[in-house]
Amino acid sequence: MSKLWQKDYSLDSLMEEFTVGNDYILDQELVIADCLASIAHARGLHEIGILDDEELAALTQGLAEIIGLRQQKAFPITLENEDCHTAIESYLTEHYGEVGKKIHTGRSRNDQVQTALRLWMREYALKLCNITGDLCEQLLSFAAEHAEVTMPGRTHMQIAMPSSVGLWAAAYAEELYDEAQHLMHLSWTLDQSPLGSAASYGVPLPLDRQFTAEQMGFTRVQNNVLYANNSRGKFEAMLLDGCEYIALTLSKLAQDLMLFTLPEFGYFSLPRELCTGSSIMPQKKNPDGLELARSRSALVSSASIRVKSIIRSLPSGYNRDFQDTKEPLLQGTKATWQLVQIFSRMVGGLTVHKDALIAACTPELYATDIVLQQVAEGKNFRDTYKEVGLHLDQVAKLDPIATLSSRTSLGTTGNLGLDEDVLFVSLMKSGCEDVLASFEQAYQELCFLQGVEAVLY
Repeated sequence: MSKLWQKDYSLDSLMEEFTVGNDYILDQELVIADCLASIAHARGLHEIGILDDEELAALTQGLAEIIGLRQQKAFPITLENEDCHTAIESYLTEHYGEVGKKIHTGRSRNDQVQTALRLWMREYALKLCNITGDLCEQLLSFAAEHAEVTMPGRTHMQIAMPSSVGLWAAAYAEELYDEAQHLMHLSWTLDQSPLGSAASYGVPLPLDRQFTAEQMGFTRVQNNVLYANNSRGKFEAMLLDGCEYIALTLSKLAQDLMLFTLPEFGYFSLPRELCTGSSIMPQKKNPDGLELARSRSALVSSASIRVKSIIRSLPSGYNRDFQDTKEPLLQGTKATWQLVQIFSRMVGGLTVHKDALIAACTPELYATDIVLQQVAEGKNFRDTYKEVGLHLDQVAKLDPIATLSSRTSLGTTGNLGLDEDVLFVSLMKSGCEDVLASFEQAYQELCFLQGVEAVLY
C-alpha cells in the first residue's frame, strides 16, 4: 500500500529515512492500542452510516487478527510503512478489500497516534503503579521481618544514631508508595479520549466522540479538539516525570545496597544470580545491576527532559516534532519497568547479616541517646551535649534492642506503623486492578478476544 499521505511523486530516499527514523520499529509497541482504537472508530463510523453491518464486521475481524498476530510478535512493520498505522490499514485492504480504505474516514493520523498513545499510557501508568506496589509490599515484609535488627543510622555518610533494618526498608516502601500514588492520580489525566479531534480542528461529520470514548473504556472525552493535539508530548512528559521519581528512589536504594554489601560493611549480601563476574578476576561477583540502576535512572530523567525540550515553544496544532517524543517515552517507560522488576528480585533475595550490623553499632552511635537520658533526669541539653561531646571515649555502648524500642513516636524504630503502610498499599493495588479490569473488559467487548492488553510487558 502507498503511504497514507501519498502524492503524485516518490519521496526522496534520504528524506524518507530522515522523516521515518525508527518510528516503524518503535510502533510495534502501539499495534494493539491502535487496533483497539480503530475498532472503536469503525463503530463510530457505523453509528453515522459510513459503514454498514458487514463492513464493520469485516474490519473488526481484521483488526482482531492483527491483535492476535502482534501477541505472537508476528505482525511486521517496514520502513516503507512508516508506522503501524499504515501497516494496519495495508493489512485490512489486502485481506478485506475496499473496506480497508474506509477505516481512516474522519480521522487524521494525528488523533490516530494520540489515541493509541493514550490507551497505552493510561494502562502503563496503572500497571507501573501496581508493580511498584508489589515492590512496596516486599519492602514492608522485609521491614517487618527485620524490625529489631539494629543498624547504624548515618548522616553525611558518617555514624549518626541507632536505626534498624526495618526502618531503612520501610522508608523506601513509603517513598515508593507516594510515587506510585502519583501515577494513579496521573492515570485520571491520561484517561480521556482524543479520538475525533482529527488534525486539531475536528471534521464536518457528526462523529459521536462520547460514544467512541466509551467503547474504549475512557471515562471521558478530551473536549477541546485543538487541546487534544496540543497535549501531545505534555502528557508523555507527565508520565515520564512520574517514572523519574521512582527511578530516583531506586537509584538511591541501589547506592545504599552497593555500600552495605561491600566487604568492609558486610551488612547484606545480594543474591548471587543477580551478580555478574569479571573477565579477569575469578573471585569477583559484581553488583552490575545496581550500577546500571544508577545509569538507567539518568536515562529516565533524560527521557523526560528530551520530551519537554522537543515540545518547548511549539506553535499550537500538530507539528512533526511530536514524532520524536515517542522514542524517549518508550525508552524511559521500559527502563523504569525493568528497574522496578529487578529491585523486586533484589529485595526478595537479600540476605541480612545481623552480626555485622550489630558490630557496626559502635559506642559513638549512642552519644545522643546518652545526652537525652541525662536531660530526662533533669540536666539541661546544651551543657550535657557539650560534656558528652568532649568525652566521647567514655560513651558506653547501650543495649541495641532496648535503644530501638525506646523510640515510640509514630514512624520510629519502636513504632514503624507497618500495618497502616500495608493497608494503604493494598488499597492502592486493588484500585489499580479494578481499573485495569475495566479496560480489559472494554477491550474484550471491542475485539471479542480475552486477555487483551495494550502494554505487552
